[in-house]
Amino acid sequence: MKFKKYILDKRYLLLFYIILMSFVSLIIFLDNTVKVRVDNILYLNTVALVFLLIFLLFEFFHHHRYYANINNLIKTQKEDIIGCLPVPISNEHKLYHTLLQKIYEEQERKIEKLQEGKREYLEFITSWVHEVKTPIAVSRLVIENSEGKPQDKILISIEEELDKIENYIEQALYYSRVDAFSQDYFINETDVEKLLKEAIKKQAKTFINKSISIELLAKDAIVITDKKWLTFIIDQILTNALKYTDKKGKIKVYFEKDDKEKRLIIQDNGRGIKPEDLTRVFDKGFTGYWGREEAKSTGLGLYLAKSLARKLGHDITIESIYGEYTKVVLHFPKLSAYYNVAKHTNNMEDLLRT
Repeated sequence: MKFKKYILDKRYLLLFYIILMSFVSLIIFLDNTVKVRVDNILYLNTVALVFLLIFLLFEFFHHHRYYANINNLIKTQKEDIIGCLPVPISNEHKLYHTLLQKIYEEQERKIEKLQEGKREYLEFITSWVHEVKTPIAVSRLVIENSEGKPQDKILISIEEELDKIENYIEQALYYSRVDAFSQDYFINETDVEKLLKEAIKKQAKTFINKSISIELLAKDAIVITDKKWLTFIIDQILTNALKYTDKKGKIKVYFEKDDKEKRLIIQDNGRGIKPEDLTRVFDKGFTGYWGREEAKSTGLGLYLAKSLARKLGHDITIESIYGEYTKVVLHFPKLSAYYNVAKHTNNMEDLLRT
């Protein structure tokens, strides 16, 4: 910091000093009770000015070291600038240091969040690629070993693998659009039974190949939701039920309602979920005991279903007894409750965007 610049920064202090000393000198000069000569008044002003200059010089050199350290820090471009800041020499500097620390910590949190998102996305892509490679490899094996086998069975096997690839692609697509949900949804009355029939038809080959029976009881199942997103949610739940239900098993789909909400229940008599896994099935990337055993799960199906359901103002709960059954319940609040939840969701999204 140059002395000239420092004096310019202190111009208001100097102006105040001149006004104050002029006022004091004038009072002394005009006071008839005490006779003070003009040269004494000038002497008083000279001494005061000397003390002021000594103070300004001391403060200048004191601050000069502080600002010189900051300038050196800026020029060196160190990574941890906040940690290398010189010790504050005034309350004002302490406030600025605290503010910088807060800004730095906030930026660190944002960067860490972005890095975590990037890591999760890379992990998902890696897992997704491995998952997609499996049905492609199986399809090739089916084609290679197709000699002497009925063409219908070969085509069914290939179609089943293609369905798996399609499901993985849908997961990737919806995963990439979760954050942009507020720009792509339309809420209206939706016939859940119709969506269920479409989802079951889509999974028909798996039902046939595994000889799994389906019981559908969802008459007059009308809810307020977005058709496209709910279709994806139902697909993920049904895909999970089929994946972990053994051959000749059974899946029951039914609809309930009471004064508070409507509920879509998808229940299977498959392998069930271990108690220690039950609280984590909706976590991103969590595959559970069976996913780890068979190494064929991205751990994103239920996570996406839960995330999208909450954005729609719904919810998903799950209960299971290991080795007996798994019951997934999709909750639809009644109209008044739905609008309260939807309003809260929109408010939260607005806050996150600001």
